[in-house]
Amino acid sequence: METSSPRMTAGTREAPVNCSPAVAANAEGEEIEVLESTDVLPMAPEDYDPENSGFISTERFRDLLAAHGSELDPHKLEVLLALTNGNADGKICYQDFVNLMSNKRSNSFRRAILQGSRQLKGCSLRDEDGLGLSQRLVRHVAYETLPREVDRKWYFDSYTYCPPPLLILAITIAEVAVFMYYGFQLDRLVLQVSSPSFLKSPLPYHPQLRAQAWRYLSYSFMHTGIEHLSLNMAMQLLVGVPLEMVHGALRIGLVYVCGVLAGSLAVSVTDMTAPVVGSSGGVYALVSAHLANVVMNWSGMKCQFKLFRMAMALVCMSVEFGRAVWLRFYPPAFPPCPNPSFVAHLGGVVVGLTLGVVVLQNYEQRLQEQSLFWIFFCVYTLFVLCAVFWNIFAYSLLDVRLPPPP
Repeated sequence: METSSPRMTAGTREAPVNCSPAVAANAEGEEIEVLESTDVLPMAPEDYDPENSGFISTERFRDLLAAHGSELDPHKLEVLLALTNGNADGKICYQDFVNLMSNKRSNSFRRAILQGSRQLKGCSLRDEDGLGLSQRLVRHVAYETLPREVDRKWYFDSYTYCPPPLLILAITIAEVAVFMYYGFQLDRLVLQVSSPSFLKSPLPYHPQLRAQAWRYLSYSFMHTGIEHLSLNMAMQLLVGVPLEMVHGALRIGLVYVCGVLAGSLAVSVTDMTAPVVGSSGGVYALVSAHLANVVMNWSGMKCQFKLFRMAMALVCMSVEFGRAVWLRFYPPAFPPCPNPSFVAHLGGVVVGLTLGVVVLQNYEQRLQEQSLFWIFFCVYTLFVLCAVFWNIFAYSLLDVRLPPPP
């Protein structure tokens, strides 16, 4: 369906521009037409500001909702009522209305929605019956990841499986494919790292090969064995796919890649003689961000058995981290090269508790408007630059004795 959204004016008619979901306002036609659902909220010319300021009084807007609300989706009607109730100055900006219909929420808009939603007493999304399998899945994901009912309803109405959540699935499939390839090539599935040819792959990070920049990311596709891959894959799919469905591949991919890069750089700075493999940096970034978001919004999170499931997630993370620590200090099969480092896990956790939390707490908001996002992003960028200079100069200045190249 082709959609359009002309500007609200008092007496002129402008050519439409593309907008999705669409909102069209026409003063001459005396109506606001939501093309997404073909619902109509008629407006009289006197409802428009003669000075063309783009505002409508909350009383008039509430009257329109009362008269024509039955034609709207009930969840969108509830959000519109929340927007109306949250405006203490007695007027609603047209741009806020457009933001609502186009999924672009500003800080002021978010505050108005949250303030107004406290006065609403609509039924919970969980109480709705007659939902299909895909709708129940979307509802389940909403309760797993979002702490506010107004956001859960908004997500439930707007999610369309387009684009589908393929990023985390694609990364997992690639990790399994790489593992199976080297499993057959090395003739072992458990503790592949004990094979003399394991580190000869072009993927793992090795301190002697740190000038090959792709290794700071590609190491995440190799794992020390099936026990390593299984734990990472389980946490990656159970946490990463729902987060991608809600926040999108771009944001979740940002957190994941930042965790992977921080993991290898942290190893190169703190465990300078050790190689590193595994996707734990990215996985721990996603899981720690999600767990921190749950804790910070404990009363609002309505997922079932959240205390038990949080405990199980912490147990899985602890088991995987304990396995990595044990392997690091276990006598290596081919000295003097030590076993892979565990520090990448800690780098991922730090990214998750900083950048990741900001991303997950700002559903459907522009990250560029969040001061905390820029603070953490600048700190992360500074860390990356310092780690790059460290890798260039520190090894020779400190005369670090590195293991021979694989």
